[in-house]
Amino acid sequence: MWRNYIQSVTSGYQFKEPATKSEIGQIKEKLQVDLPAELRELFNETNGVFDEYHCPLIWSIDQIVKDNLFFRNFADYKDIFMPFDHLLFFSDAGNGDLFGYRILNGSIQTEDIFVWDHESDSRKWIASSLKDLIEGWANDRISV
Repeated sequence: MWRNYIQSVTSGYQFKEPATKSEIGQIKEKLQVDLPAELRELFNETNGVFDEYHCPLIWSIDQIVKDNLFFRNFADYKDIFMPFDHLLFFSDAGNGDLFGYRILNGSIQTEDIFVWDHESDSRKWIASSLKDLIEGWANDRISV
């Protein structure tokens, strides 16, 4: 479903092999949150979505874990940014801004997508779902 959807709204993206249950389980184990259903379904089809230059539309599981741990634990950021523990980043805009789901009370409760602005440290709602983000980004309806 996700491969077909992405190919129907944009072109030029490549897909990886599906993520394994073990890889998907790393999100819960290392970041203490379950993936939302829509992102888990995407990872059941592909472990990330990338363009021909290997720039991601959707990060791989490994990148999600690595980047989220970095933002949550980098000591210098604690003095200049609000905490990152309430966001699960899964993609970026290519300019330093990151896309993520909001974590409330230890879980992702909605499909809403937020963007973190690296210059202002603002966190702003940007899309109602992963589909909405992908379609909006592909058609320049969403920009940051």
